[in-house]
Amino acid sequence: MIDIGFTFGVAIYGMIWFVTLFTVLPFGVVTQDEAGDVEPGSPGSAPANIRIGRKLLITTLVSTVLFIIVYW
Repeated sequence: MIDIGFTFGVAIYGMIWFVTLFTVLPFGVVTQDEAGDVEPGSPGSAPANIRIGRKLLITTLVSTVLFIIVYW
């Protein structure tokens, strides 16, 4: 086990969380063009339904596992 302080641990977890978030965000994206429902005034490449809550949950779970691996 690595002996780290609380502040350092929070900083490492935050960095892992944000890297994981940017890794998870593109998965499962369906554009408005692909869905066939383009909102007026928005580009067709805009996401139709990003399901951000689900992505934040997946990010938190994966980040926690990675942090435990790094900490151990």
